[in-house]
Amino acid sequence: MVELNTLDDYKQTRPQSLEAFEALRRENASILASEKEKGRRIIGAYCTYFPRELILAMGGISVGLCGTIDDPIAIAEKELPRNLCPLIKSSYGLAISGRCPYFVLADMVIGETTCDGKKKMFELLAKKDVNNIYVMQLPQMPDEEASLQLWISELRRLKTHLENTFAVQITDDAIREAIRLTNEEARARQAMFDLNKRVPAVLSGMDLVNITFLTGFQADRHESIRMVEAVAAELEEKAQNGYAVGTINTKRILLTGTPVGIGSEKVVELVEEAGALVVAIETCGGYKTVGLRIDETDLRDPIVLLAEKYLKIPCSVMSPNVERLALLERMINDFKIDGVIDLTWQACHTYNVESYEVARLVEDKLRKPFLHLETDYSQSDRETLRVRIEAFMETIDK
Repeated sequence: MVELNTLDDYKQTRPQSLEAFEALRRENASILASEKEKGRRIIGAYCTYFPRELILAMGGISVGLCGTIDDPIAIAEKELPRNLCPLIKSSYGLAISGRCPYFVLADMVIGETTCDGKKKMFELLAKKDVNNIYVMQLPQMPDEEASLQLWISELRRLKTHLENTFAVQITDDAIREAIRLTNEEARARQAMFDLNKRVPAVLSGMDLVNITFLTGFQADRHESIRMVEAVAAELEEKAQNGYAVGTINTKRILLTGTPVGIGSEKVVELVEEAGALVVAIETCGGYKTVGLRIDETDLRDPIVLLAEKYLKIPCSVMSPNVERLALLERMINDFKIDGVIDLTWQACHTYNVESYEVARLVEDKLRKPFLHLETDYSQSDRETLRVRIEAFMETIDK
C-alpha cells in the first residue's frame, strides 16, 4: 500500500483533478461577470436554508457570498459590536466595502432569520441600499405543523417576489427540474465525502474545505457536479492502487459546529499539522445537507416538497435539534472517527449552547474523546489552539 505519512507527501501526489478547484478561486468571479453581461440574474445568499431550486427554476445563478476572512472585520466594527459573531462581521465588512465580488455582482441578496445578528445585519444592509436585500422568516421549531405552513408560505412569497422583480415565470416543471439537479449535486458530493470512510482516508481535511467552499461560488451547477465526480473517480482509481492519505494509525477527526471556509480554516490546519486528519466535516457546507434529497417521484406541490426538505436541515438554530445528534452518531460510526472537535465562533450562542448535548453524545454514549473550541477568525490565538489540539490528540488511543 502506498501510504502518505505526511502532508508534504500528500501535496506532492495529490489527485490532479483537485487542481481544477484551485482554479475556481481565480475564475469564478470573472465567469459570473460574463454570465451577468449575457442577462443571467445572479442571486446571492449566506445560508443553506436558501432555496436554490427557485433560482435555478427561473434561469438564474445562485451563489454563496463571502464571510470567512478576518480583514474586513475592522471595517464592520465601526458599526457593529465587537462581541458579535465573526462570520456576521466579516460578511458585513465585505458587503459595505465592495470587496466581495459576488455581492457586487448579485442582483438580489436573500437573507434568512437564522440568528438575531444576521437578521439585524440584513436590516442595516437594506438601509444602506447597497443591494436588493430580501429576508425570509425562518421558523425554528421543525417538528411543528405551524412551522411547515409558515415556511411554505415564505417560499411562495419568495417565488412571487422573484417573478415580479425579474419579470419571469417559475413553473412547477422548472422547479422539479431544479430538484433533479440539486439531488444529483447532493449525491455527487456525498459519494465524494464517503470515500473517506476508507481507512486510511483518501482526502485531507483541507481538501474537503477547499472543495466544499469553492463550489459554492460556481456558476454552472452541472460543471460543479462534473468536477466533484471527477475527483471521486480519480480517488477511487488511485485507492484501488494503494493510494491513501496518512496511515491506518493516523487519528481520524470529525469536525462539527459552525461553518468553515477559506480564511477561517485554522482549526483544520492545526489538526493536520498535529499529524491527525479531519476525515469528515459535518458543518453547513459539508455533510449536514447532502443526505437531504427530495423524492423525484413525489407528485405533490414542489413548493411543499422544498419546504419539507429545507426545514429538515439540522442547524443549531432549530429547537429541538435532534437530527444533528442523529447525524453525528451515524457519521462517527460510518467514518470510524477517533475523536470529535466541536468548533464554535465567538458569540454564536446556539452552537455554543448545543455543544453540551454534542459532548454528552460523544463522550457519554459513544465513549469518544471530545474537544470544544471557541474562537474567531484572527490568528491571535493560533498557538493556544495548537497546544489544546495537540493535548487533545494525546487523549486519543490509536
